[in-house]
Amino acid sequence: MTASPPAADLSKLRINRDDPPPAVKRALGRVLWLTAAAIVMIAAVVLLSKRGSAVPVQVVTVAARGGEGAASNSGGAGAVAVVANGYVVARTKAAVSAKIPGRLAMLNVSEGSRVEKGAIIARLDNADYAAAVGQAEAGLASARATLIEAQSDRDQAQREYVRVRDIHAQNPNLVSPQEVENADSRARQADARGNAQSARVDAAAAGVRVAQANLENTYIRAPFSGTVLRKEAEVGEVVAPSVGGGLTRGAVVTMADLATLEVEVDVNEAYIARIHGGQQARITLDAYPDTSFRGTVRQVVPTADRQRATVQVKVAIVDRDPRILTEMGAKVEFLESPRATPAGSPQVVERPRIIVPAAAVRSEDGRSVVWLVRDGRLQKRDVDAGPVSGNFREIRSGLSGGEQLLVVGIETPREGQRVKTTP
Repeated sequence: MTASPPAADLSKLRINRDDPPPAVKRALGRVLWLTAAAIVMIAAVVLLSKRGSAVPVQVVTVAARGGEGAASNSGGAGAVAVVANGYVVARTKAAVSAKIPGRLAMLNVSEGSRVEKGAIIARLDNADYAAAVGQAEAGLASARATLIEAQSDRDQAQREYVRVRDIHAQNPNLVSPQEVENADSRARQADARGNAQSARVDAAAAGVRVAQANLENTYIRAPFSGTVLRKEAEVGEVVAPSVGGGLTRGAVVTMADLATLEVEVDVNEAYIARIHGGQQARITLDAYPDTSFRGTVRQVVPTADRQRATVQVKVAIVDRDPRILTEMGAKVEFLESPRATPAGSPQVVERPRIIVPAAAVRSEDGRSVVWLVRDGRLQKRDVDAGPVSGNFREIRSGLSGGEQLLVVGIETPREGQRVKTTP
């Protein structure tokens, strides 16, 4: 009898279902390596493209103003001395309100209406004031009638006194002295009553004038000839000389004389010495940047704003145009007057004046710098810049004119950075 072979140990025969086959492991590793390499290559391409691409920026070409031959087409005036920003205002402007409080019963105008001086703009409810005028006039009529009676009594008493006095003078036995004195006393009393009644008539007439003035105050009239800019109240609203809160309105309309339009600008006090009365100016409205209007300096306000270090200058508009409206933004270029050179004197060539947008000048470590655009790349240059005036700055040194400066488009420019100019 043969012996049976020993039984196999089946406990070691186990299948690890969590461990993938070796072929799968090798394929998965290759995929991961290829994915990582692709990500690195894409990142490198993006980085290189960013470094090499041109950033679109806005630039300005520097213009040298002033010096020999720098002329303007504004009546022989010279170059631009100062630039400032401001707004169009009317020299003659008023918020028209009622002299007395009341409810608005009538409004005869609207925005844009042309009114003449003294014309009725609006009217308040005035039935009670009209009744007061009638009552005052009746009182005046009654006082005048009473005055007529008093004057008649006075005349009669005076005639009686004269008659008694004459009889007594002719024959003292017919009229006693006491009767003469009594007649004289009655005449004086009648005269006093007449004078008192005359004063009452004057008082009644004054009362009529007061009532008529109160009635007239219910009519709101134009203080000058001009144009209505805004309606501040509507029919039915309560208006008053001063706003008292709630539903009470102050002004009824705002009007202005558009023939007195001018531009008010704030000039940096560092440049105010270049401006004088009667100086010619060129005005450009923000609404019409392609059109300029002539102006002249009407007034340099004799005080400065301590907080902003500016002086207000008022520029009259010479070229009247219906397109010019109040409160429009405007830029004013003050023009230098050409200096006369005496005969035989050598020609003096002034240093060109360079004015650039304030945004083109940046501050770095206490220095003023500008970024030039040359051959599509940025280049930094130190400059000596004056204070800001009307969003512009004068470059005293560092630029000669003709350069292209970076204005906006890059917050932190770098030396040599590629840029692309935009219109």
